[in-house]
Amino acid sequence: MATQTHQGIKEDIEGIDEENYASWGDYPIDELFIRTASRSIYEVLRRIKQDKYIMDPDFQRDFIWPKKMQSKLIESVIMRIPLPVFYLAENSEGKMIVVDGLQRLTTFYRFWDNQFRLELPNRPNDLHGKRFKDLDSKLQNRFEDFNLTIYSIDADVPEQARLDIFDRVNSGIPLTKQQMRNCLYMGKATLFLRDKSKTDLFLKATGNSLRTDNMRDREFINRFCSFQILDVEEYRNMDDFLANGLKMINDKSEQLLEPLSKQLELTLYNNLKMFGKHTFRKHDRGQQDRNVLNASLWDVMSTGLSRYNLSTVQEREGLFKDEFYSLMKNEEFQDSITNSPNTPKQVRNRFRLAKDMLRGVFGAYQN
Repeated sequence: MATQTHQGIKEDIEGIDEENYASWGDYPIDELFIRTASRSIYEVLRRIKQDKYIMDPDFQRDFIWPKKMQSKLIESVIMRIPLPVFYLAENSEGKMIVVDGLQRLTTFYRFWDNQFRLELPNRPNDLHGKRFKDLDSKLQNRFEDFNLTIYSIDADVPEQARLDIFDRVNSGIPLTKQQMRNCLYMGKATLFLRDKSKTDLFLKATGNSLRTDNMRDREFINRFCSFQILDVEEYRNMDDFLANGLKMINDKSEQLLEPLSKQLELTLYNNLKMFGKHTFRKHDRGQQDRNVLNASLWDVMSTGLSRYNLSTVQEREGLFKDEFYSLMKNEEFQDSITNSPNTPKQVRNRFRLAKDMLRGVFGAYQN
């Protein structure tokens, strides 16, 4: 069970494997395509202006560097002091996502675009109080000609390797996998996760137990969408499965987003109606205390009760609850949502058992 505390926020959740990266030895050597390039600041800023770099991934905090720190960075460049490397990741459209170095590149762009004046009182004659346009030509050229060392992660690198590289090179606060996915697969899919995770219905169904700062709430929506639109028999690991779900939604957003929205709303209503405060949590009939959220139970019950309309579920509430609580006592099912729940065997077992239970109560899926 992953119960975490972050800045005083407790996250009640079970069944998340956040630290399940493969070792480097598991990656074929020839598939780790990381290119090295040296580019001038001018070249990089020109590409940013042409929208070839993705500069505003949703997982990043608002630009928070104080003016003095931004000014010191510009001073370092003009003084020709070498900087740490920059890491980029290529997406499927050939655009470059900034993995590490967003604050620095944003500072370069803001200064080049004359958005702030330098605060360098120790250099009152040549730099202090000046914007880029105020510098003499020699210093402007020195700034634009400064070379940056860039490592770029190829789009064809295996999903788990991309996430692992992403995690290892990011120099700020460690990111969760969902924050990484949110950056790598930005588009209509990630906007959908963001919007649905903020609805009152979702917050009520999850008991406000999921953190938003690490995008755990969006990860639950991601899990629902992926298990809803992909074949569970194709499941190999959670990283690939959730990424594939986002990619499919981005590719087929017009066909998928409206049905997914309706199905998510329906299942949240159904589950809340049946279980109240115990929704998506292990519990026994008549239990008073509320247990932690269980991600594996979310997988099967969120997708399962999205298949039946509210009136059908209400009409068979008694039979459904009898069968559900019997399922919760089934040792194989309990094992599948408790012990190594994200392995292919356990995922397929819990979906098979839950599907059999639901069909026994409600019949064939209605949508």
